[in-house]
Amino acid sequence: MNKNSNAYTFIFAIIIVTIIAGLLAFTATSLKPLQDTNVKAEKMQNILGTIGITDVSREEAEAEFNKYIKEQLALKSDGSVDASAKAFNIGLKNEVKKDVDQQRYPLYIAEKDGQTFYVVPLYGAGLWDAIWGYIALASDKNTIVGANFDHKGETPGLGAEITTDWFQAQFTGKKILDESNNFVSVTAVKGGAKAGDDHGVDAISGGTITSNGVSDMIDERLSHYLPYFKNN
Repeated sequence: MNKNSNAYTFIFAIIIVTIIAGLLAFTATSLKPLQDTNVKAEKMQNILGTIGITDVSREEAEAEFNKYIKEQLALKSDGSVDASAKAFNIGLKNEVKKDVDQQRYPLYIAEKDGQTFYVVPLYGAGLWDAIWGYIALASDKNTIVGANFDHKGETPGLGAEITTDWFQAQFTGKKILDESNNFVSVTAVKGGAKAGDDHGVDAISGGTITSNGVSDMIDERLSHYLPYFKNN
C-alpha cells in the first residue's frame, strides 16, 4: 500500500485508535476492583467520622466499621424495615429520583462508649452539582453529634467550604426538634445564626446557594426518618 495515500493514513489511524481504546478499556477494567474498594473504604470512613472515629486508614476502615456499626437498616417511607434491601448498597443518587414511597432510606446504628448513635446519609443539590454527606444523631434522635459534607463541583473558597472543619463543626450540638418535639431541622443562616440558636448555623459567606442546598438536603433527608424514630 502506498504510505503516502489517504487510505493508508486512515487505516493507520484506525489501528492506533483501536489499540489505544483497547488498552484504556483493559486498564479501566483492571483498576475497577481497586476503585470500588477505595470507594467502599472512604464511605466507611465518612460514616465513622460523624461519631468521632477519625484517623482511620482505608486499610483499617472495614474492621473499624464492623466494630462500631451494629445495625444497617433499609427503611421504607412508613418507618418499617425492608429486610430484602442492604443499606450499604443503596445509592442515593439514583434513589432520590424515585417516588418517596418507593425509596429506601439507609440508616446506620452505631455504638461507642456505651452510647447509641444514628447515622443518616444525605444527598442534595448545591450551586453547580450534587452535594452529599452524613449526619449523626445521639440516642435521643434529636441532638446532632457530628456531620460531614462533600460536593462534586462547588466553587473553591465559596460553596466548597462545606467540606471544611469550621463549617461542619457548627452542627455538633444542634437539635432537629423544637421544645414541642416538632421537626424543624437545622438551617444555615445567611449573615450568621443568633447566639443560642439550637437550629441554626452560620452560612458560608458568598456561598448562599450551596448553604441553602445543605439546609434543604438535611431537612428533606431527615424528614423521611421521622416515622422510624417515632416508632422506635
